[in-house]
Amino acid sequence: MDLTIGPIAFFWTAAQVAEFYRSLAKTPVARVVIGEWVCSKRLPFWQPEIPGAVDCLKAAGKEVALSTLALITLKRERRQTEDLFAAGLPVEIADLSALRHLPEGAPFWVGPTVNVYNEGTLDWLAARGATRICLPPELPLASVARLAEAGKAAGVAVEVWGHGRAPLAISGRCYHARLHDRAKDSCQFVCGEDPDGRPVETLDGRSFLVVNGVQTLGHAHTTASGQVAVLAAAGVSALRLSPQTGDFAELVGLYDEFLTHPRPAAEAHAALRRLLPEAELAQGFLDGRAGVAGA
Repeated sequence: MDLTIGPIAFFWTAAQVAEFYRSLAKTPVARVVIGEWVCSKRLPFWQPEIPGAVDCLKAAGKEVALSTLALITLKRERRQTEDLFAAGLPVEIADLSALRHLPEGAPFWVGPTVNVYNEGTLDWLAARGATRICLPPELPLASVARLAEAGKAAGVAVEVWGHGRAPLAISGRCYHARLHDRAKDSCQFVCGEDPDGRPVETLDGRSFLVVNGVQTLGHAHTTASGQVAVLAAAGVSALRLSPQTGDFAELVGLYDEFLTHPRPAAEAHAALRRLLPEAELAQGFLDGRAGVAGA
């Protein structure tokens, strides 16, 4: 089992994006997914950094794929999706409608926002050319094991959500713009003020969700750090880590240690809390509990 880094979910500056991928090149990750995952309006601000990031990561021996949007709605977005398949790199689809632009016979990856919940869906995607699938974060371990087995039979590598705020929903409306009494078309890119998303609390003041433009994320950082051994035994090929601010390279190093020397859940979670003292950790759905349950 190894590590995959998913696309950046948040609106970071071009300089932040460039530095993130330069530092990531020095880490022990196997592959990296790059691309605008959430809002196509953000892409022009950092798109010029993509070729350099790809070259840097490939020179460091990393496999690199480009991600589609999680919600493709506009003609402009459809054209951008079609262009991805002509870029000469693997493409990870985050929206099934992206398959419309897939060249016949071309392989592709599948991201965690595509609902791969059963063997039938996995087999259908494999028949279309899927070679790697990151499962949605809401699946329990029994389902993950069945899908990993089906993936092995179909020649598809299966990943699970390893760390980060879990993607819960995507919308045609922009929550960030609404919070600032702005229309989506004149948002003034206010989401850039919250580089890890904007926390949402319940009426009684409890942490609940995080909004990120048109995307809704879990407030807690879902972690599979305490379940590395059982996931490896189930045939899972990789853990997916979702980019966040702070010393992400150190976080990657810690997860690499977990893969090499799996720890009991309590010990793994304690190590994460030392690195991320302000983060709320959640065990996720793997053990069959509510995904928000504390780690």
